[in-house]
Amino acid sequence: MADRVGVELAPREKGLPFMGPAVMVLGLGLLAVLLSAQSLTARIEGGSLLGAILSPSGMGELVVHFSWLPRLLVSWLCGAALGLAGVLMQQVLRNPLASPTTLGVSAGAHLALVAATLAVPGLAGLGREAVALAGSGVAAALVFSLAWNKGLAPLAVVLAGLVVSLYFGALGAALVLFNQSYLAGLFIWGAGALSQQDWSVVLRLGPLVVASGVAAALMVRPLALLDLDEAGARGLGVPLVGLRLAALAVSVVLAAAVVSAVGVVGFVGLAAPALATLAGARTFGARLVWGPLIGAVLLWFADQLVQVLAGLYGDLVPTGALTALFGSPLLLWLLPRLKRDVRPPRMAAPVREPRARHPVGALIAMVAALGVLVLPALLLSHDAAGWSLDLSGALLEWRWPRVLAALAAGALLAMAGTITQRVTGNPMASPEVLGLTSGAALALIVVVMALPGADRATEIAAGAAGAFLTTVGLLWLTRRAAFAPDSILLAGIALGALFDALVVAVTASGDPRAVTLLAWLAGSTARVGSSEALTGLVAVVALGAAAVPFARWLDLLPLGAVTAGAVGVDVKRARLLLLVLTALMTATATLIVGPLTFVGLLAPHLARLAGFPRALPHLLAAALVGALVMVGADLLGRTLIYPRQIPTGLLATLIGAPYLLWRLRRL
Repeated sequence: MADRVGVELAPREKGLPFMGPAVMVLGLGLLAVLLSAQSLTARIEGGSLLGAILSPSGMGELVVHFSWLPRLLVSWLCGAALGLAGVLMQQVLRNPLASPTTLGVSAGAHLALVAATLAVPGLAGLGREAVALAGSGVAAALVFSLAWNKGLAPLAVVLAGLVVSLYFGALGAALVLFNQSYLAGLFIWGAGALSQQDWSVVLRLGPLVVASGVAAALMVRPLALLDLDEAGARGLGVPLVGLRLAALAVSVVLAAAVVSAVGVVGFVGLAAPALATLAGARTFGARLVWGPLIGAVLLWFADQLVQVLAGLYGDLVPTGALTALFGSPLLLWLLPRLKRDVRPPRMAAPVREPRARHPVGALIAMVAALGVLVLPALLLSHDAAGWSLDLSGALLEWRWPRVLAALAAGALLAMAGTITQRVTGNPMASPEVLGLTSGAALALIVVVMALPGADRATEIAAGAAGAFLTTVGLLWLTRRAAFAPDSILLAGIALGALFDALVVAVTASGDPRAVTLLAWLAGSTARVGSSEALTGLVAVVALGAAAVPFARWLDLLPLGAVTAGAVGVDVKRARLLLLVLTALMTATATLIVGPLTFVGLLAPHLARLAGFPRALPHLLAAALVGALVMVGADLLGRTLIYPRQIPTGLLATLIGAPYLLWRLRRL
């Protein structure tokens, strides 16, 4: 996701030893056949497969005819659809880490289904696929509109998809959080459950997959020319914008159809094209054939494994969550096999950044604004009688810890975001991509599930351990690449996806212990105590002071490794130390209020727009902006829809995402 790099699989003349695409498909298919035979035997109950297909009579044959066989074909169709969509997207975006979810299709479908279930329950029940497809279409259209003025450049589409996915995901999370009793079943759907009760999904999905395959085949020759640079492709008469739009439209339709039919199935769209390439499918035409086939057998194998394990141990996880668990290690395995192109992609004309005429005065004004905002956050109340000021201080004992915690978390994540963006040279980088918040969240869920009576200190210790282990894993994965920016970001994305898949798997189980953590996962200050709030304030001062000596590095690293090294910066050492500092800031903020999204992405942009381009003033201004955003979000979240409360982190996301969508048009 780094804006400096286009990544591609390092070519190997013979692919993986003894693992051509055909051998890979046959090997995975054989494993899937063995698992299928076991699950079929457990269900047919003395009948025959032929009887189940032609004229089912007994209970076992009826189950096989109306459930097991449709589910088998759905796994083939969905896997092929996702594999085809992944091949098209990776070719168009020229990035082997692209996948169908890049365009926000899954988040759009989930949000539409959640909203329809609440507003018009009958519509979601009778027209579930249409509702999800509409949401997917809206998300894709928004991404296209954001990237259109850049000619649908690959990086522009990826960044727009990232922000749209996060924003739609936050809106969906807000609706689910406030309506848990009505929407509990959507956890399982959202994690990709392939269970079937009839042949309707097969009959709808089959023709669509065939038609999309024909459409892709008609675009093979012009799409193959995208392996050239843009100037070369245009010289050969390729209409780049129209071609990209057509191929992406096919990908979106396929991915949306899968999401509407079975929910979110993770990583098949990423894994299938990558495995096809590594197995020896070097040309686009070959990947177009083998990618869908590998996707089909991958999902077939995963779904049969889920069914066999469910027969042995009861319901475990939906198939979509299991594919995500497989896909994240695959992404980590692919990292050292990626060849980096250090040429920066062409995005748009650079935007002249403003400079504050009196930076010290501007910083003092921001401090004053924060002080003014803290007063109503401490004293303003909203109850059944309306708005009031609590001048007696009766509620101050409960108010000041959450206000101070919001301030500290916002400042820490803003500084971490500033450092991350300067180290990677990526204006859309943020602490969340490092996977630290997801690691802490997973560790806390494990403790809650294993030790239901654990006290707050135990939960904090578990979260700290999760963040620490994630940091160690991140450093270990990127050590051979000298902690290069793209390696850091890609490894963080992979770790975060792995941990998020585990969190989804737990919440999809419907266990009430896991569901109670939804508020914390959305970034809540409601449970913060005085000791945690003071710890956050100490961390802001200590870690902020620790960042000051690195100001020169932060000024030079955005210029690139070559330039920074030429003026005496030890780039590898600088990246390592700054990464550790970022990890400490992010982990501390996560432990105080939970995983937060967008604050570390938003605050550095606002500080830069306020006229602070140099590293040290930028860092200080971003910390103040982050504190302002979080304190304001805490105040509004506590009072807007009284007596309910909106988690602070969730509200900050809902406020910040529209700005980032607008900001994308200026990058």
